[in-house]
Amino acid sequence: MKVVIADDEPLARERLRTLLADCDGLQVVAEAVDGHEALHACAEHEPDLILLDIAMPGLDGLETARHLAAFEPRPAVVFCTAYDAHALSAFEAEAIDYLVKPVRAERLDAALERVRTFAAGRRQGIEAGRGQRRTHLCARLRGSLRLIPIEDVHYLQAEEKYVVVHHAHGEDLIEESLKSLEEEFGERFVRIHRNCLVARYDIVELRRCPDGHVQAILRHGDHPLEVSRRCVPAVRELLKQL
Repeated sequence: MKVVIADDEPLARERLRTLLADCDGLQVVAEAVDGHEALHACAEHEPDLILLDIAMPGLDGLETARHLAAFEPRPAVVFCTAYDAHALSAFEAEAIDYLVKPVRAERLDAALERVRTFAAGRRQGIEAGRGQRRTHLCARLRGSLRLIPIEDVHYLQAEEKYVVVHHAHGEDLIEESLKSLEEEFGERFVRIHRNCLVARYDIVELRRCPDGHVQAILRHGDHPLEVSRRCVPAVRELLKQL
């Protein structure tokens, strides 16, 4: 079983390494000090398990776990934290177990047994965060990752099995459905076409073309986007409210 340890405290990582050294069939393939490093380590090594702290700088453990839920194969997540107040949120993020520091050997053994059971009947997918909105989207490209802040996204456009994220620093592909993104981020984006969601505050006007089609003009200078006939009333109402 390949394991990644993610914790910003060196002593906590050392203790976990020591405990894991006494367990047969385990290999620590990487360590990380924050959520960004943890995601990169999981993309590179495809571990079976990540031991994940919750209170880390930058991306915390809970949001990191929600991004990991979209990985294929998805690693099992066991949280290791100094606080027991996050237990409910941890299990809502589909954690296999929740260990309170200092981690005891017998509790770690029990968690590892649960991970083995999980690995034997791995589920294929979960709802991202169960209604908890992420602050970033995660794009994967040839083993590397890019985390895109939601606030930087101008619009999302479906193309075949991918969604193209058009954001302040360029474009990236993500393997998520437009429908699931609309459900998660409906307060920020508005659907203007069956294949396109646009950040609500990025639309500055609607323009009718000579051929009768309607286009949305965006604040950040992106090219106009076609608005389907059935979406025009909702977009017009939105512009009245802005």
